[in-house]
Amino acid sequence: MNLNALHKLGYGMYIVGSRKGKKLNGQVANTVFQITSEPPTVAVSINKSNLTHEYIMASQVFTAAVLCQATPLPYIGGFGFKSGRDVNKLEGVKYKLGVTRAPIFLDHATAYLEAEVISDVDVGTHTIFIGRIVAAEVLTEETCMTYEYYHQVKRGTTPKTAPSYIAKEKGGDNK
Repeated sequence: MNLNALHKLGYGMYIVGSRKGKKLNGQVANTVFQITSEPPTVAVSINKSNLTHEYIMASQVFTAAVLCQATPLPYIGGFGFKSGRDVNKLEGVKYKLGVTRAPIFLDHATAYLEAEVISDVDVGTHTIFIGRIVAAEVLTEETCMTYEYYHQVKRGTTPKTAPSYIAKEKGGDNK
């Protein structure tokens, strides 16, 4: 079985944010998708070991900033390869607090969604949070970054905590 076939699914690149009390955090994610249009709902898959997961569980809110194709790799890396337990990911980053008081990341964002969790699904290493959209805005008409573009053009890598991470020995490339 070649699990690299999963890389052919359409993904975007997002910064997902949440809060726990007055503490704010965000992380890069590639698994945000629309569930329904009426009422408008979206889902996000977050690794249980990530600080953002803890914050979403506590506050029951999350945001998703849709990244533009021109987003610099160091910006993505600041949200994807560092933990909010060790560094302040919001330092030097443009953001605003949404209606849920969760951070909405504005740098390199083409749009954002803000949601209140209405359900969550335990899927082993991750939780899928389903949220009712309470605010959304288109910020620019720039081209959105796909996960494929991130890998093929930006030469980005996948952290082990990402839902799309495939270990080399499980990838199916080894014959």
